[in-house]
Amino acid sequence: MSDIIKTVESILLDPSDVDALKLEKILSGVMTKSCDFADVYLQDSIQETWFLEDGIVKDADYSADRGFGLRVISGEKVGFAYADNLNASSLEQAVSAVKSVVRVGETKLLPASTAVSQPALSLYLPDSPMLCLTDAEKVHLLQKMDQYARKQDSRIKRVFVRLESSFDSVMVLDSDGELSADLRPLVHMSIQVLAEQNGKTEQGRAGGGARADLNFFLTQDRAMCYVDKAVRQALLNLDAQAVPAGVMPVVLGPGWPAVLLHEAVGHGLEADFNRKGSSVFSGRVGEKVASSLCTIVDDATAHQARGSLNIDDEGTAGQSTMLIENGVLKGYMTDKHNAKLMQLPLTGNGRRESYACPPLPRMTSTYMMPGEADPGDIIASVDRGLYAVDFAGGQVDISSGKFVFTMSEAYLIEKGKVSHPIKGATLIGNGTEVLAKVSMVGNDLEFDPGIGHCGKDGQTIAVGVGQPTLKLDAITVGGTRTQNAVKDKE
Repeated sequence: MSDIIKTVESILLDPSDVDALKLEKILSGVMTKSCDFADVYLQDSIQETWFLEDGIVKDADYSADRGFGLRVISGEKVGFAYADNLNASSLEQAVSAVKSVVRVGETKLLPASTAVSQPALSLYLPDSPMLCLTDAEKVHLLQKMDQYARKQDSRIKRVFVRLESSFDSVMVLDSDGELSADLRPLVHMSIQVLAEQNGKTEQGRAGGGARADLNFFLTQDRAMCYVDKAVRQALLNLDAQAVPAGVMPVVLGPGWPAVLLHEAVGHGLEADFNRKGSSVFSGRVGEKVASSLCTIVDDATAHQARGSLNIDDEGTAGQSTMLIENGVLKGYMTDKHNAKLMQLPLTGNGRRESYACPPLPRMTSTYMMPGEADPGDIIASVDRGLYAVDFAGGQVDISSGKFVFTMSEAYLIEKGKVSHPIKGATLIGNGTEVLAKVSMVGNDLEFDPGIGHCGKDGQTIAVGVGQPTLKLDAITVGGTRTQNAVKDKE
């Protein structure tokens, strides 16, 4: 048995009246002739948050949670029950609940000799991320960021910094007799600054994170780099001009702008939407759905990346999955339920927010592979257009592929050169149409700094995105004439 499984058992099972043998008996009691599959997911979660406002720590929170989720699958029907504790009585009650749900054909959330399956490599250290710094050191770091921001420019009037860390111990046992476990650290930091000039106020934001400990923010002076970016963005916005609306070429910068691909394309490639026929990509495997310059991958195997997973929340090893290759749709992201119904291979994309949620096919780290173009040549190829460096948020309709995105940092391109900053710009389009209009792909692939949160069916999880510099030949930009009609969604 691996060391990780032993450690997780000591955290999850030793303090309770449940052991591995009891879990096996529970699953045996669930399985009947009408049940195809069952699994139990156990989780212990520790979270810590520090929030500083204008040099003062306004909030410090520490929480601990543990529980389990029991799932039974019968054809397309799913029975799911959970409880916020780990004891034999709750597990037995959950068995009765999920069996009755499957029998009546409804999906309802109710409170409520094993083979070891572990990946050969670990993508992150199995240690609590918050213990490497004392509380005093955490407060000092936040205050140092506040002071550094204010020293950069007298126009910086307010500073907000948030520091978050969590450590999850998870175990999955399924009716196929496979047992797996993981220890998952996650840290995240964000800073927002407000700049004021002549009665006008603008903001700038930055941040990052990883599956690492809090020393991540001290390495390469990352925390202060976040401050630099937030301050620069706020001051730029003070001088930014309104952008005219219309159809024009747009260059997307490397890294975080790939959130557009995540929303406009990534969600549409999750298996459940395609099984139900509600995605614009349904039934199109093997078809050309993008420019031949586009190759898009979902990859859970990058070292310490925010979206990486040793195993997903069903016990499947994290892996790299080709979604679109040279413009051709190659496949979808699957969990166990949808993979079986669609007769597709497992891709390790079964994810859940916590034990209280059933797993869904979700992205991990989704990115576009680099091309051959020099980023400078991409900018030079645009006579008049937009250079989008950072995004604030957006929304997408999965069935149609239509999206709206708000830019938090962007510039006008004039005669092949980046000119003045602009504000109030949105990108409006359709995912498949936009992919078809990719005419140049840079050689400068970058990943986001570790800030991605993804929502689906009320569940929020950590994800990553990435891309090189991209040129879109034509896309609708909402600006001064249409801005009031655009609704932004974080």
